[in-house]
Amino acid sequence: MLISTKGRYALRVMIDLAENYGNGFVPMKEVAKRQNISLKYLERILPVLTKNKMIEGLQGKGGGYRLTSAPDSYRVGDILRLTEGDLAPVACLSCNADACEHSETCKTLPMWSEFYKLTNTYFDGITLSDIME
Repeated sequence: MLISTKGRYALRVMIDLAENYGNGFVPMKEVAKRQNISLKYLERILPVLTKNKMIEGLQGKGGGYRLTSAPDSYRVGDILRLTEGDLAPVACLSCNADACEHSETCKTLPMWSEFYKLTNTYFDGITLSDIME
């Protein structure tokens, strides 16, 4: 499994906003500069986070983005699943996968299933607050 740039950058943005939690809206230009991420790239990530109510935005003077909840309520797993899609290690375990014709006899499926479970449990056990510490 390889987490893409989109997923890694989304986490960095969310951590930056978490570090500024309670300070109002944070201009994305500031986040982009601090995180060394192009504003153009952030403009592709922000709509996903906004649409799923992880962050909210305000345009105009004093505008920017902020978390919609406290940093300890955001699980890394949720952020990665929004930006990466399913974290399944093999196609047959993906949420929208067609039934595999080998699933009944597949010797490796239990291994992949356990890995998938461990991955989700691990990432769901980490919050933005945990990363900030």
